[in-house]
Amino acid sequence: MFPRLSRLSTRAASSLAVALGLAGSLLTPASAAPAADPAYKVLVFSKTAGFRHDSIPAGTQTIRDLGSANNFTVTATEDSNAFTTANLAGFKAVVFLSTTGDVLNTTQQSALQSYVDGGGGYLGIHAAADTEYEWPQYQQLVGAWFKSHPAIQQATVRTEDRANPATSHLGQTWSRTDEWYNYRTNPRPDVRVLQSLDEGSYNGGEMSGDHPITWCHPQGSGRSFYTGLGHTQESYADPAFRSLLLGGIRYAAGFAKADCRPETGYTSLYNGSTTGWSQAGPGSFTNTDATLTSTGGMGLYWYRAKEFASYSLKLDWRMPGDDNSGVFVGFPASDDPNSAVSQGYEIQIDATDSADRTTGAVYGFKSADIAARDAALNPPGSWNTYEIRVEGERLQVFLNGTRVNDFTNTDPVRSLAQGYIGIQNHGTGDDVAFRNIRIKELGGTNPPTSTTYEGESYTSSQGVQAADHAPASGGRTLGYIENGDWAGYAQASLTGAKTFTAKVSSAGAGGTVQVRSGSATGPVIGTVSVPNTGGWETFSTVSTALSGTPTGPVFLTFTGGAGSLFDIDTFTLGR
Repeated sequence: MFPRLSRLSTRAASSLAVALGLAGSLLTPASAAPAADPAYKVLVFSKTAGFRHDSIPAGTQTIRDLGSANNFTVTATEDSNAFTTANLAGFKAVVFLSTTGDVLNTTQQSALQSYVDGGGGYLGIHAAADTEYEWPQYQQLVGAWFKSHPAIQQATVRTEDRANPATSHLGQTWSRTDEWYNYRTNPRPDVRVLQSLDEGSYNGGEMSGDHPITWCHPQGSGRSFYTGLGHTQESYADPAFRSLLLGGIRYAAGFAKADCRPETGYTSLYNGSTTGWSQAGPGSFTNTDATLTSTGGMGLYWYRAKEFASYSLKLDWRMPGDDNSGVFVGFPASDDPNSAVSQGYEIQIDATDSADRTTGAVYGFKSADIAARDAALNPPGSWNTYEIRVEGERLQVFLNGTRVNDFTNTDPVRSLAQGYIGIQNHGTGDDVAFRNIRIKELGGTNPPTSTTYEGESYTSSQGVQAADHAPASGGRTLGYIENGDWAGYAQASLTGAKTFTAKVSSAGAGGTVQVRSGSATGPVIGTVSVPNTGGWETFSTVSTALSGTPTGPVFLTFTGGAGSLFDIDTFTLGR
């Protein structure tokens, strides 16, 4: 049992988050402190082994100024010997400020990777992407390597994510002059793109019209943020760019929360245009700057153009104080908002109500995981992002990328399997704003050809526990698996299943998954081996065919050597 206890202690330490009280937002100038973050330290590294940017001194001074105004202190260095495990432990974030070439040796690279994977923050500025070409893991950390650039010129920057603390102060477009990098690969599949370039607005873009320029992503238990802006000295005098840097630093340091998981395949329901939307009941929403803001009520602004069955709904929201609103799902078409209340479900937005009626709760039915919610929540005045994931009668709520609720409908009067979505205007004085409402359909009402389940969503078990891992789906895995343990999934029907595929990780002995039908001692209908993948947050996919005509719920049993064997992030039944 000692390996399991040791791993629990390590994971708990790496997942600690510091709550903050944020009274303002990045709509204020970057020189004014948006919040009283706890005091922390930032390391600014600007060593160059190639081209040296003359903007490095201006960039260093800007970060010092931001620190003076926002309660962090800056250590600036060009000494690679700063990259030791002991030294990095004293910093909340490390900034690579227009570094170039090979600036770290193997030991120093390992220290940086362990620091970020273990919960630290990385922020790369401009030529940070022109660095460490001989170190493959650095490409993953920064997101993409530099390829080329045209002459300095004006271009239009599109803001794709206006909820991130680095970009929430910006409009939908931003015209500015800089040196615009092309990258060797498009990072979009692996990062959350915050800004991209309009290649038609300047000469020399070489990324086929999809040109990310600022992005972020989880990295192990830590966070990575990169912007290609910042070549010129003038950039660092620009208040909008300074606010972008401040938001990136606060995200990397772990004080400003954001959903930085990769995002592709979503369709916009609202990003300025209200086509397809309709008000039910009193009150309304104003529509300004691609932002819907509630007024009066109690009413519901619902998307009547289409009913949805299985989907991931994402939207950004902000409340200025102790306000009240919510997102309704699974309700029938009606111009009476009470239909949504009595026949749908509300995912609540409220700063101070009771546990089953506060932010992240399925209103009146299930409280959010309050500890997880509090760790993920940006306070009033800041933007937050919900993902509401509906699959059959299961509803999951993610707040800024962290799962805070997992609810299954059993009420015969209600059904999540088909319905409409809407946002509430609660009443006078309850002012909540919404941005960027988008949806990804996951399948219709017919049985899908494959169904994916979270490993940690077991309904019965022996020995196993849920384990926190930022890179995993929903931030958690089925973990602490040892020889003889098992997990059952009453919600996962084997009827018609032909294949079993699992996303797994292991820094232990590896082992074997046995897929059983009906019970933990039921017939074995499939077996698959799990190798050591090189780390608990390094995932691989394993698969096996299922035999016979299995029915009943899935049970997984585990065999192998001593100690912790492997983790399961998700598993998929193919039909």
